[in-house]
Amino acid sequence: MGEPLRIGMVGAGRISGAYLDTLERLDDVTLTAVTDLDRDRAAAVAARMPGVAVVGSADKLVVRPDVDAVLNLTIPAVHAEVALAALAAGKHVYGEKPLAATRAEADRTLAAAEAGGLRIGCAPDTVLGTGVQTARKAVDDGLIGTPVAATAFMTTAGHERWHPDPEFYYRRGGGPLLDMGPYYLSALVHLLGPVITVTGAGSRPRTEREIGSGPRAGERFAVEVDTHVTGVLRHANGALTTLVMSFDIQAARLPRIEVHGTGASLSLPDPNGFDGTVELHRGTGEWEALPVTAGYVGAGRGTGLADLAESLAAGRPHRASAELARHVLDIMLTLLDSAREGRALPVESCCVRPEPVRH
Repeated sequence: MGEPLRIGMVGAGRISGAYLDTLERLDDVTLTAVTDLDRDRAAAVAARMPGVAVVGSADKLVVRPDVDAVLNLTIPAVHAEVALAALAAGKHVYGEKPLAATRAEADRTLAAAEAGGLRIGCAPDTVLGTGVQTARKAVDDGLIGTPVAATAFMTTAGHERWHPDPEFYYRRGGGPLLDMGPYYLSALVHLLGPVITVTGAGSRPRTEREIGSGPRAGERFAVEVDTHVTGVLRHANGALTTLVMSFDIQAARLPRIEVHGTGASLSLPDPNGFDGTVELHRGTGEWEALPVTAGYVGAGRGTGLADLAESLAAGRPHRASAELARHVLDIMLTLLDSAREGRALPVESCCVRPEPVRH
C-alpha cells in the first residue's frame, strides 16, 4: 500500500461526525484540511483530529497541495458547485448524496471528471455493508428464484422534529425522495439492476413546518417540495418495485426493503445502515436469518471513500460510483416528473451494477 489519499473536507455539519468516526480508523485515507461556512464547526474538527488545517473557504481548500481528493459534505443545492471547483483544481471528489440537484449539473460534473481523468464517488456507501451485500449474494446465487417484485418504504413524520436547521430538507434538492431515496434506490439497483420506467404520484399536505428542537425551536419555515412520494419502478430485468418515501407518516410497521422471487422472499435491514440481519422465507415455515456472506464488515460513513482510494491504487472501478449516483438521481427526478405529469415515463439513463463486495 502506498501513501494514503489526502482528503480535504468541505462541510462540517451534522453528518461529518459519522465520517470522522470512520476516517479515524482508516489507513488508506487521511484528513488534511477542513472548511465550513461556520468556522467554529471546522475548528471543532481540527481539534478532534490534530494536524488538520482549518481553511477559510472551499475555493482555498480545493487548491491546496496537501489535498488529493475532496470530501463534499455540503447541502444538496451546492453539491455540483463544490464538486466542479474540486475537479477544476485536479482533485478527485467523493460527495454526499444526491450527486447533484439536476441532471444537467450531474452531467457537467461527470464530464469534468472524465475530461480531467479524475474519479467521482458518491454516497450512499451503506450498500457496501454486510446487509445489502449479503442480500445481493442471495439474489445472485438464485436463493429466491427469478426476482419478481420488491417493496421499499421510508416513512417518518419529518426531520424537523430532530434537526436544529431542517429547512434544506424542504427546499430544492430536498424532500423525502431526494433525501432518503438514494439509500433505497442504490440498494435496489445493486439487488435488481437498473430501472427503465417509473410511474409516480406526490403530495404536499402542509405548506409550512415548525422546528421541533434546538435553539430555533418553534420557528416556522416554508415547504417547497412534495413531502409524500410513491411510485412503481420497472427494472430492466422485469421486476417491479413499489416505493413510498414520506415525511408525512406518524408511525408505520412497514418493512424497509423486501425482494420477492418465484421461489422465496428476502427481507433486508434498514438501507440507511451498513449491517443488520437479512432474512429468507422459502414459502413454508418461518423466516430464517442468513449468515453474513458478503460486504465490508464494520463499515461506516466513508467506507465508499476508502473503496475509491483502494480502487485508485488497484486500477479498478470504485463501487460507490458517480454513474450509479447519476442513474439514481435520474430515477428520482423522473419519478417526480411522472408525479407532475400524471403518466408513466422512461428513465433515460442506465448504469452497470457495481461489482459486489465478496468475502
